[in-house]
Amino acid sequence: MASARRPTSRQARLGAELRKLREAVPMSGAKAASHLGGERSLISHVEAGRWGIKPERVQFLATHYGATDKNLVDALVAMARERGDGWWDTFNGVLPPALLELAEIEHHATSLRTAQALIVPGIFQTEEYAHAVFSTANPNASDDELSARVQHRLARREVFDREHPMPYEALIHEAALRINYGSRAITRRQLAFLLESADRPGVSIRVIPFAAESFIGFVPQMFYAGGTVPQLDTVIIESVLGLVFMDEEDQLEKYRSLFDAFKDLSLETDESKTMIDRILKEG
Repeated sequence: MASARRPTSRQARLGAELRKLREAVPMSGAKAASHLGGERSLISHVEAGRWGIKPERVQFLATHYGATDKNLVDALVAMARERGDGWWDTFNGVLPPALLELAEIEHHATSLRTAQALIVPGIFQTEEYAHAVFSTANPNASDDELSARVQHRLARREVFDREHPMPYEALIHEAALRINYGSRAITRRQLAFLLESADRPGVSIRVIPFAAESFIGFVPQMFYAGGTVPQLDTVIIESVLGLVFMDEEDQLEKYRSLFDAFKDLSLETDESKTMIDRILKEG
């Protein structure tokens, strides 16, 4: 088992899921390590994501833990098999680790959902709109930092360039379409690009209008990444304090329900494109 420079999001998640399997038995870390011929610290490092683990050892541990969910075990084995750096690693040491984790989770997801109230979702932002958003949120950031954040955001679009793009559903409140970032001209070009994005394969963009009845009045900046099995889903919440990652089942269920509630309040995709086009043409 090799030490990693920095536990990747996937490596940390693999370790956390192995810990859940072990604790469900329950089995001590020392006993689990003995099955692999190592000290207690071996399991601690693996479960903390500090050390990688070979696929066959994941299968070996799952067998000793009595794991019966074959789909979950297969997914964990596949995670252990992943090798190589991702494009996001070029920003290592330049941007906060949480942004690299977001890109990594997004890259490996099988489906993606996002809900935004005050800005166009990051992956659909134009370069000038993204720069305006980051400048507003980070007034003391250097030009180099702003440029890195913008380029990282644009690079995330790679998920759309695959032969078989994953489903991507975006729920956007009407307020986000009407707030100007940078200038009205920048926002208008952003709306035009959003309309183009709505025609991408797999993309569904739906608007929550001001007129929506029973709207609770608050849409957190939410991101939901579907895993290869539901247990490996991830919720990401963005706040002024940064990104918060959640993967406990009760948290996942809460945000699945919240997304569904917001979707029920939104317009259909064709109606949404009509609204975006109308706002764009308002001048």
